[in-house]
Amino acid sequence: MICGVDEAGRGPLAGPVVAAAVILDPARPIVGLADSKKLSAARRERLASEIREKALAWAVAEASVEEIDALNILQATLLAMQRAVGGLILQPVEALIDGNRCPVLAMPARAIIGGDATVAAISAASILAKTTRDAGLLVLHERYPQYGFDRHKGYGTALHLTALRIHGATPHHRRSFAPVRDVLK
Repeated sequence: MICGVDEAGRGPLAGPVVAAAVILDPARPIVGLADSKKLSAARRERLASEIREKALAWAVAEASVEEIDALNILQATLLAMQRAVGGLILQPVEALIDGNRCPVLAMPARAIIGGDATVAAISAASILAKTTRDAGLLVLHERYPQYGFDRHKGYGTALHLTALRIHGATPHHRRSFAPVRDVLK
């Protein structure tokens, strides 16, 4: 009853930060779990479906752009992680968190640097967080196609920065991030 926890979307200029918590079922192993950044989009989607089907429990949560701007990205990330763990239908005895900081939780938590590549439950959480966030950015792309969210998922690419300069910021841009703040000046 150990959950893995990871996030997606700390660095982008737009969209929420998304966290996931997963308790894997040792009787139903999932082959191919890895750091979501090392997997193709198609492979992530297939694994995400398998994780939802086979895990003992899983939950995904987010912190909004408004929360990111009010709290800062680290605190918003920890908040999203708290929400994900709190959303599990089973209470884990321990949480393994990818990275070097742990949110305040109702159970012991341990930070594991590089855990998304070495701990299966964290890899699973990484995949759920990334696929959920990417799906949300595709919805944003439908509303704001001129920004190219389908390609860069909110990260500060040259395409995105050019679109920001031309079109300004959407309500989904993080105003506390320097490239967005600079455009708004």
